[in-house]
Amino acid sequence: MHESVLLNEVLTFLRPSRETGTLVDATVGLGGHAEALLERFPGVRLVAIDRDPAALERAGERLGRFGSRVTLARGRHETLIDILKQSNIDSVSGLLADLGVSSMQLDDASRGFSFRHDAPLDMRMGPDSRSAADLVNSLDEEELAAILRDYGEEPQARRIARAIVEGRPVETTGRLSEIVRSVKKSRPRDIDPATLTFQALRIAANEELVGLERFIDDAVSVLEPAARIAVISFHSLEDRIVKRALRRLEGECTCPPGLPVCACGKTEVVRILTGRPVTASDEEVNRNPRSRSAKLRVAEKL
Repeated sequence: MHESVLLNEVLTFLRPSRETGTLVDATVGLGGHAEALLERFPGVRLVAIDRDPAALERAGERLGRFGSRVTLARGRHETLIDILKQSNIDSVSGLLADLGVSSMQLDDASRGFSFRHDAPLDMRMGPDSRSAADLVNSLDEEELAAILRDYGEEPQARRIARAIVEGRPVETTGRLSEIVRSVKKSRPRDIDPATLTFQALRIAANEELVGLERFIDDAVSVLEPAARIAVISFHSLEDRIVKRALRRLEGECTCPPGLPVCACGKTEVVRILTGRPVTASDEEVNRNPRSRSAKLRVAEKL
């Protein structure tokens, strides 16, 4: 059975503001967090959102025993407001977003997310995404280098982009991995040389960072007073956006340094409950190595 990351920590922080309120799992995946929340808080309803039809189907099977307490909705979490309107929901008692790729997507070799399996270079989380193969075979060297640099923080972005362009067409994960490893050598205990390239292309193909800050704003806007938002991120780019958005909503001034008078109109909307992000315990990391990079940030609506 798939193990949900930081499950105990989510259950501790994400207590609903009303016993009979509505919780939202904005990226339900296989439904592990959602199931635990429904069990822990028997009076709440839950809206389960995911852009991946296969994931939503699996989550629906897992959560079926909760009957009418669960509403399934296919869509991107960035369209949260529209999804809630379709269900005639104006406010919620808590919200969880577990960002990034799911274990189901990584483990299904045919989805093309992993460099550990040779498969078509796909990486699409949903039908609204562009495939990674389309990106690597249509973008020019400069555009590819920008993706690898900006979304993968890959120090050899330019060299890898040049090798990809010279090696086209690139249709499989194995071929892409081979190209990256021909450019970027690894030492024992290093991460696989292809890790950052695959991360960058996945983020670009699925536009994972597009609208993330606005999503945080939208999510907080529909929280009831004393309701909480909990966000789990898995790489520094996501975490940076989440941290910045929550700090702004807590009232941190965003004016340029040196401005004599604050002009950003800062307002205090939330109270951040996690001064530093919550990370997985050594015990959890040993059980589930994918939890190693997970970071949980939580804020409460004032």
